[in-house]
Amino acid sequence: MAIADSNTTVRPEITDNQSVIAGNIATLLKIPLGATHDLFQVLDICQRYTDELIEVHNHAEYIALCGRLLAGLNVLKVVLKTPLPKHLIKQLTVKEGSADEYRSPLSTDSETICEYCSSLTMLLLNQQVTPEQQEHITGLLFELLSVLAEDLTAPRFIRTSMGLAMIEGEAVPGIH
Repeated sequence: MAIADSNTTVRPEITDNQSVIAGNIATLLKIPLGATHDLFQVLDICQRYTDELIEVHNHAEYIALCGRLLAGLNVLKVVLKTPLPKHLIKQLTVKEGSADEYRSPLSTDSETICEYCSSLTMLLLNQQVTPEQQEHITGLLFELLSVLAEDLTAPRFIRTSMGLAMIEGEAVPGIH
């Protein structure tokens, strides 16, 4: 063991210029995330975290990604409650004749699905499951977030001769 004033390292295989976390994941973990991001930006970042969770085999990276995903999901909860910006409303709008192609596959609202994702992430962070269960929960989290993203990015509005309306009913400001 090295003495406190020594220049000898205890573990010579780890030097100051090496990172415990690999480059791609370290870059992903450094992406700023906050309530100033729009719904699609936050959703994209959360999906990138879950994409990496499926592939990562390093415990430190896995836990770091889970922590960032939980933070991202918390930001997503806030963003889901704010009114959609005009540029997203434009992206989520279709012409009058094509509205029947876009029906929401979810019977549960997006805030609840986001809570489910947060709960699964907390379960993974607690590390009280077997490796096989962890793999299944990670896969479920990935699938659930993918379904949420598909639902949130599906068109919500229809442009009619009377103006903008919700595809499945009347317009309610701020609802996703």
